[in-house]
Amino acid sequence: GMRQRVAVARGVGRTDADVLVFDEPTSAMDAANESEVLGKLLDHANQRMVVLISHRFSSVRMADRIVVLVDGAVDSMGTHDELLARGGRYAELFELQAAGYR
Repeated sequence: GMRQRVAVARGVGRTDADVLVFDEPTSAMDAANESEVLGKLLDHANQRMVVLISHRFSSVRMADRIVVLVDGAVDSMGTHDELLARGGRYAELFELQAAGYR
């Protein structure tokens, strides 16, 4: 988790980057650290585009736009609420993950 925190800090610290790409930046973190790191990432995005690749729905819920890929192709896109309302793959997988917390 510490290496991931350092990598995220380096990414947001780059003032010359218009686009930041993070691939599973919190995968080795517990829920508390994940929430803290993602909050700081958003606070420091400063009008830059952030591409966050994640299998954790808690990480992508706050995104302006979520793109769901299935077998390398775009399956659907929208906000968290739009994708849940639409049903489909995103809603199915979200419910699977959420069931583990109920």
